[in-house]
Parts: sequence; C-alpha cells; structure tokens
Amino acid sequence: MLPAPKKPVLIHDVIASTTRVRQSAAKNIDGIHSVTTQLRVLALNALMEASRAGDHGRGFAVVAEEVKKISGDVETFARALSKDLGGEITSLDELTRRMAAEANGRRMIDLALNAIELLDRNLYERTCDVRWWATDSAVVTALDRRASETADHAATRLAIILKAYTVYLDIWICDLDGNVVANGRPDRYRVAQTSVADRSWFARAKALPDGDAYAVGEVAAEPGLAGAQVATYAASIRRNGNSSAPPLGVIAIHFDWQPQAHAILRGVRLTDEERKRSRVLLVDSGGLVLASSDGQGALAERIPIAFDGRQSGCDIDARSRLIAFHHTPGYETYEGLGWYGVIIQDADRST
Repeated sequence: MLPAPKKPVLIHDVIASTTRVRQSAAKNIDGIHSVTTQLRVLALNALMEASRAGDHGRGFAVVAEEVKKISGDVETFARALSKDLGGEITSLDELTRRMAAEANGRRMIDLALNAIELLDRNLYERTCDVRWWATDSAVVTALDRRASETADHAATRLAIILKAYTVYLDIWICDLDGNVVANGRPDRYRVAQTSVADRSWFARAKALPDGDAYAVGEVAAEPGLAGAQVATYAASIRRNGNSSAPPLGVIAIHFDWQPQAHAILRGVRLTDEERKRSRVLLVDSGGLVLASSDGQGALAERIPIAFDGRQSGCDIDARSRLIAFHHTPGYETYEGLGWYGVIIQDADRST
C-alpha cells in the first residue's frame, strides 16, 4: 500500500507554529523566573538560619550564598534568553506574515487573471458567432430583398438560434440607416422599425472594412431590451455573404451580460473564508465596475485603482484592503477591451 501523501505545509501553518513556539517559550521562561525566585527565598532563609547557628552554621552559609549566586545567574540568563528569543521569534513572525501576504497577493493576482481570461474566452466566442450569423442566407436576404416575408423568415431563423444560444437576449438585423428590420424575439422586444443609429456599436459596425471584422459596444443598459445590461457585438451583413462584397446592413447580438459575468466571478476559486471577505470584479480601464461577485455597483461604481500602466499588481489601500488586479490578455483573435480582473480583499483578522 502506498503511503498517504503528506499534507502540504501552508504559510498559515508556519504562523500558527511560530505563535505556539512564542507561547511555549514565554511559559517556560516564566517557569524559570518562578524557580529562581523560590531559590532566592530559600537561600535567604538558609542564611538567616546559618546566622542563628553561629559557628556551626558557617559551612551552611557558604552553600546558601552559592545558591543565591547561582539563582541570580540563572535569572540573568533567563532574562537574556527571553530578550533574544523573543526578538528572534518576533522577527520570524513578521517575516512569515510578510511572506504570507506576498504569497496571498500573488495568488490573488493569478485569480484576477483567471477571471478576466475566462471572460475573454467567453467573449471571443461572441465575436465568432456574430461574424458567422452575418453570413446566414436568411439574414442576408432580409436586407437584400426587403419584404415582410423575408424579414419574418429571418426573425424565425434568429429565434431558432436564440433557443440554442441562451446567453443572448436578442439578435437584431439593421439596415444601413440604423433601422431594425427583424429581431429574434419580437414577442418580447418590439424593436422592429425602431432606430439604433445613435448606438456606438452600430456606428462602429457600419464602418467595418469587411465581413471578417467585428465591432463591440461598451457594456450598457439597452433601452430596446427593457434596460437590460448587455455587451453588444456587431458585424456587417454583406451581399451574398461575401466578406469583401458591399455592406447591406449590420447584425447585432446582445450578450446577456449580468448573469453571465456574475457567474464567472462567483466561480473564482476562493476558499469559503476568503469569499466572505473578498469581492471579485471586472472593471474597465478607468476603474468603472462592469460586474462584481456581490452583484453590486455595475455601471455605477468606480474603483479608485492606480493601474499606472501596469499589466498586473497588488496594492494595499488606506483601509488595509488588498487590491490585486490583472489586465486582459485577450484570447486567440480577441484582443480584449482593456479591462481588468480585480480582487478586493479585507485583511484576515484571524492571524
């Protein structure tokens, strides 16, 4: 039978062991002080008795004086030991705690990276989806042959897509003027014939050079989707689905931002104890909260983080909170949007 694997030594265990050594040393040094005090009292009593015995007690007096001297030497040694050992244990304790803080900081940076990486991979798939669906024949025909039946057919096709891809709230087909021609959930979102010409994602998508490119809007509350927070990805719809053909319009897919981002943040591998005192966030380059593990502050709260051009870092703020962050690394052809994964963690008061 193979021996059971040894439990890894954690810095927290070292801190606890150091504390026990400190307590044990203090207890035993106190014991030495107690014994030497008793010896001094005993020597004093012996000297008094020797004095009463006169000449018969002189030999005993010599022994008593030696006991008194030895007890004084032991007391001096105990005090020196207490000072030296106490200082070394304090230094070791501080060093261990600093190592623990640094190790925890590195781990939080890694977890912040993990959060933004998971999001990047998720959003990379959105860029693939929108470019693929822009070439769907029903989507192209809805703009190439403008008629109610082609729009209805496209809406039916989009509804089928939405049943399979539950991460989207809706998909819109827009002409070059920004009018919504068809959408996948017309029973829920009555956006057909409304204008989205003022949306940033539409303007970006309309200016795309070819069908291989895509545009991304900022995470925002979309009025056409009952104010839901969405990340919108858009691509140009081109004649015959040909990447280099003239554009006919724009397709926009609305990623259901809040629940998807929140699920990623809640899935960050913190311990139960860490989770109670930690907040995991996705923020933009200016510190605006895009999503948070506690569900608070999205698109309203700004975290005062001094990124200072750093890709990653770990700081302690004025409230003694650890703030770890990592910049988006991107994924495949998706370069990310300049966002950061962030973990804000209150100090551990248990050590």
